[in-house]
Amino acid sequence: QVQLVESGGGLVQAGGSLRLSCAASGRTFISYTMGWFRQAPGKEREFVAATNWSGGTTYYADSVKGRFTISRDKAKITVNLQMNSLKPEDTAVYYCAAVAPRRGVPTGTHDYDYWGQGTQVTVSS
Repeated sequence: QVQLVESGGGLVQAGGSLRLSCAASGRTFISYTMGWFRQAPGKEREFVAATNWSGGTTYYADSVKGRFTISRDKAKITVNLQMNSLKPEDTAVYYCAAVAPRRGVPTGTHDYDYWGQGTQVTVSS
């Protein structure tokens, strides 16, 4: 079965950094579009960042642009999210998602077929 597993979440003070990783179970994901979403308590799940591994295209939500960076490691079949200058409003459960290659970089939850279990990120002040 396909599987996505996130890691790297934790507690950090405002202004600090965290690096999240998402490991995929099969080499098929090397060419998949990979995305990061987050969901805070009582809030809707929202798009954070995504990358088309085969096309090298990236897209970021305005709220994280300039602070977060999505990257890939094809050798390890992983996608990472480097989060810098963290703010309390970044606190949420972060989810990794994947979908077969397609045009552009989708940003809606309905566009993705595979999801990880989520990892908690808490930013204190």
